[in-house]
Amino acid sequence: MKKLVFNFLLITVLFSLNLSAQYQPKDISKHDLKKAKEWVNQTYNSLSQDEKLGQLFIVALYTNKDENHINQIRNIVTNDKIGGLILMQDDAAKEINLVNEFQQKSKVPLMIGMDAEWGLYQRINTAHKFPWAMTLGAIQDKDLIYKMAAKIAEDCKRMGINWDFAPVVDVNTNPNNPIIGNRSFGSEVSNVTQSALSYANGLQDHNILAAIKHFPGHGDTNTDSHLDLPVVSHNLERLNKIELAPFKALMNKGIGGVMVAHLYVPSLESRKGIPASISKKIITDLLKDKWGYKGLIITDALNMGAVANKYKPGELDALAFKAGNDIMLFSQGVSEGKKLIQKAIDKGEISQARVEESVKKILLTKYFLGLNQYTPKNPENVNYDLNNDSHTKLVQNLYSNALTLLKDEKKLLPLNYNSTYYYIPLEEAPYQTFENRLKLDVKIIIKKASEINTIPANSTVIVGFHKDNSTAYKPYKISAESKKILADLTKNQNVILNVFGSAYALKDIDISKVSTLLVSYENNDDSMTATADAFRGKTIIPGKLPVLVNDQLKPGMGITLDPFKYSKSTEFTTSK
Repeated sequence: MKKLVFNFLLITVLFSLNLSAQYQPKDISKHDLKKAKEWVNQTYNSLSQDEKLGQLFIVALYTNKDENHINQIRNIVTNDKIGGLILMQDDAAKEINLVNEFQQKSKVPLMIGMDAEWGLYQRINTAHKFPWAMTLGAIQDKDLIYKMAAKIAEDCKRMGINWDFAPVVDVNTNPNNPIIGNRSFGSEVSNVTQSALSYANGLQDHNILAAIKHFPGHGDTNTDSHLDLPVVSHNLERLNKIELAPFKALMNKGIGGVMVAHLYVPSLESRKGIPASISKKIITDLLKDKWGYKGLIITDALNMGAVANKYKPGELDALAFKAGNDIMLFSQGVSEGKKLIQKAIDKGEISQARVEESVKKILLTKYFLGLNQYTPKNPENVNYDLNNDSHTKLVQNLYSNALTLLKDEKKLLPLNYNSTYYYIPLEEAPYQTFENRLKLDVKIIIKKASEINTIPANSTVIVGFHKDNSTAYKPYKISAESKKILADLTKNQNVILNVFGSAYALKDIDISKVSTLLVSYENNDDSMTATADAFRGKTIIPGKLPVLVNDQLKPGMGITLDPFKYSKSTEFTTSK
């Protein structure tokens, strides 16, 4: 009888353990689940209370800061027994060496995270840059997003990273959003959800944890939460329809993490000025209890001005844990936070069972990610491994599939190599890669803005709006001077307008007399190469607009142009 009871309890624990984390490897066997359970219980029982609380914290490691910072993190890892690190800028080899050192010193393996939405380039400038989410949102074949995420997962593994804090599932309905914008897949819930699921699966199928963010939805904000607390003032009906919708749709898809934003949402939290990241109503009552989310819940960075300016280090961590978060990210006060959490446990404000729930979730996820058997990484040749021809080929294919043709009234694309074209690069960013690629088999005469009067009437003129894309947050607006030049050209020329920047740049551009309009979304060597190849008839143009720009340019718009259907395509050379 005792044996039956024991077996029943064992099965019950196994079953509950299985459900205690949202992510687990596909096709995991019962035997492996049992081994996972044994490792989690054995590890948990071996930890002191202080060590258990340490698992709840992730701190930031910068390799572009001085040795004092490195030593500070070294002390936190050693003394506070933290659960993980988030890698920041900027030296890949140095980060690998430090992670190897810290993993060796940790009783429990560290979870290593990074913001790598557009690949490791987001933090390591020697890595290869992948497209921003807004660009990916224009791609119709979502399997390409999966392949991109799989490649990012490969790069993460190379670095010893286990958790990519991506994808963003905010629905960007506000063109003036200062912090999301290019980081969103678009303004349509279905496109955001489908794109995000492909991204998350691409990571997790290759054993890198994903995290959908920024719950409960950062897409319609005017304030940068790194600086102050944004307010999302929509009613519950609107929130359910737009902001919350992608998160709810992804709840049962096995995604391992949800990151909670520093946003004030009055319709979800009645207490004035309380951010979602420390709201029990939003995290525990809605996300965990009502929606039944079982994965890891992590705060957005606790050093951000939206919260760091209002709460003391440690105090903020305790409030976040009390609200229902499992992990406090970018903690500014680990030891203080641990003391305050323990104080709340002693007072009966937080149960020890709640600590056990979060710590076992963290441990189980670490086991599933293979951290129970950590293998040190080799820093040699890491920069090459993160940036080589395999990256270039994939990335150019992504940009090619994102290209969106919004107008082609006079059928000016693809270009004809027997004709002569004039090219006028405008705005502030480099353009030479586009020009040089076009010149492989098309006759191009470049003109400065001051020389447009020298172009013969009825010529075909390519106008490139080349915007500075050195960060995802650069302004997309087009200057008054560029607008005037475009307007003057449309009076007596056939104009092909190409936007190497956000589609939002077209918000206040008069395109009524522009014959051909293409959006490339970004201005870099890969996007310019992909665009030039499309102009030359080497690739199909298949993208669809992912955002509402204005009354004329709406989501889903885009003309699919297949140059191989035209007899004209046989006129092109095979230059590469």
